Amino acid sequence: MRSRSDLTDAQWEQLEPLLPVSSRRCGRWRDHRQVVNGVLFRIRTGVQWRDLPERYGPWKTVHERHRRWSADGTWEMLLRRMQAEADAADEIDWDVSVDSTSVRAHHHAAGARHAPPPSFKGGSVQTVKSRSGPVGAGRPAGGGGAGGEALGRSRGGFTTKIHLSADSRCRVLSLVITPGQYADCTQFESVMGRIRVPRLTCGRPRTKPDSVSADKGYSNRRTRRYLRRRGIRHVIPEKADQAANRVRRGSAGGRPPGFDRDRCKKRNTVERAINRLKTFRAVATRFDKRGYVYLGTITAAALVIWLRS
Repeated sequence: MRSRSDLTDAQWEQLEPLLPVSSRRCGRWRDHRQVVNGVLFRIRTGVQWRDLPERYGPWKTVHERHRRWSADGTWEMLLRRMQAEADAADEIDWDVSVDSTSVRAHHHAAGARHAPPPSFKGGSVQTVKSRSGPVGAGRPAGGGGAGGEALGRSRGGFTTKIHLSADSRCRVLSLVITPGQYADCTQFESVMGRIRVPRLTCGRPRTKPDSVSADKGYSNRRTRRYLRRRGIRHVIPEKADQAANRVRRGSAGGRPPGFDRDRCKKRNTVERAINRLKTFRAVATRFDKRGYVYLGTITAAALVIWLRS
């Protein structure tokens, strides 16, 4: 019996050549398609790992595969490859939008041990040194308590915040997770720095969008200075108090920032991308204790969105 979350034959043909063939320590993997479908079923429904249907095999195998691929960057590699193929086919509109969303953490997400996450290299388990703070591609969460696992207190309670950028087709380009009390503007450069779409042939990965749009939460001098330095056009509305202060200072306040109202109307693409991500229940509510595992959960959900597009 096939679930709605299972990969179609066409989607599996795209993923199969990219998956690791074997593990040096444990021999051949269990059937990838069965396990990946199990991971996607859990991400879509949010069920506990122990409650996975038997058709996906032992739940411990599915959970361990997801945990391993979250730590060693396999989910991220698959997402980058889908982005690369879309870019090669000229299917990415590089007018990027940036935003964030808060996710309520279930009480099951609390209680992680204060230890760095594993790194799987050559089949052996090693530790990765890290510090508390933002968790993004290539930087897993480590110890340091709840803050080190991207968990914090905000007005929504015990939360994690997802910072992301998206293209015009509501597909995720980069991801960063932080504790819920982190301000949006503090992670703007991290989100932009993780836009990295490889080339299928030769050449450097593309890291620079044509333009960026964001809401008033990103309106500050540091953000605008960063975008000007990189030569990226941007549409960020100015806050009322900032505009009033600029007018009050007269000629010393400088010119008002440029603003394209029609381009700003298209900023809802990132909000729709967030809505797509939150159709996956394990993304909309955080159940994972470890920050790097939750980031892998979000990345796998973003991968499915790219496959379906």
